[in-house]
Amino acid sequence: MEGDDTSGVAPAAPRDPDVALAQLVEEGVVWGDAADWLVCLPAGSVDLFFTSPPYANARRYSEIHPDRYVEWFAPFAEAMLRATAETGSFVLNIKNRVAASGELRGQRHPYVYELVLELQRMGWRWLETYIWSKPNAIPGRFGPRTKDSFEYVYHFAKGSQPYFDLDGIRVPYRASEQEIARRRRDQNGRRNTEAGFGRDRRFTYDKGGADPGNVIEASQTYNQHWGPAGQHTAVMPEGLAAFFVRAVCPRGGLIVDPFAGSGTTVVVARRHGRLAGGVELHREYVEVSAQRVASDQCESEPGELRLAG
Repeated sequence: MEGDDTSGVAPAAPRDPDVALAQLVEEGVVWGDAADWLVCLPAGSVDLFFTSPPYANARRYSEIHPDRYVEWFAPFAEAMLRATAETGSFVLNIKNRVAASGELRGQRHPYVYELVLELQRMGWRWLETYIWSKPNAIPGRFGPRTKDSFEYVYHFAKGSQPYFDLDGIRVPYRASEQEIARRRRDQNGRRNTEAGFGRDRRFTYDKGGADPGNVIEASQTYNQHWGPAGQHTAVMPEGLAAFFVRAVCPRGGLIVDPFAGSGTTVVVARRHGRLAGGVELHREYVEVSAQRVASDQCESEPGELRLAG
């Protein structure tokens, strides 16, 4: 799609929080400014904010200089924190980049790390860092470094006891049945940490699958000439969204994507039995996402995902 249709002014969000939430869920993806919509959502109403916002200086439709990225993002994060349920979470997919100017030109800019620390100071509980491994990352000339083949996904929680369903994301066992039987006889299966967490390995084999690792392998979707999703320049793989939808939001819970793009989060969330809505500033992408939500549009190779054990 040529150009970026930002003509006209997006309608304001309804001032009544219940009306705003109802419209968001009913329409799937609304045309609007996330800064306007997030402050109108009812306090404590959202189980999961899952999003991949514009990266610093990465997309011509939303260029934010890395030096001011934290300042730009902070109001969104504060509004999401207020709207998140006590057991809810915020999952952020974001990518590092090389500075194009200034004193750091040619070096990795620390804006991602600065943002994570600011979110933690704000009150978000930083639970985990995931690595999204991209086996089909685009080759190219990257200077004195290899190509970028991963991105960060950060899991933040509002309260001390967030919802997390490990059973929803288990992977097939690699050990043989004989080895599993042997491990069940371990009388010292408990492994606790000083932070107060741990699992008893003697009982994990009754769960139907192994604990996945925090490295998620999901191929990028280069479908610029296929389907409505291909009209967006930065389409998220459905497998990546599905992992966090299943793990971090209960069935029937509410997921909101404030930078909805082509609507991947909303499509995947609804497919997995969650309520979902998103906000998108660029009108042409709202039209794209509307097609996907209405038809449950999936990728040409939907849902393929591999995880490190």
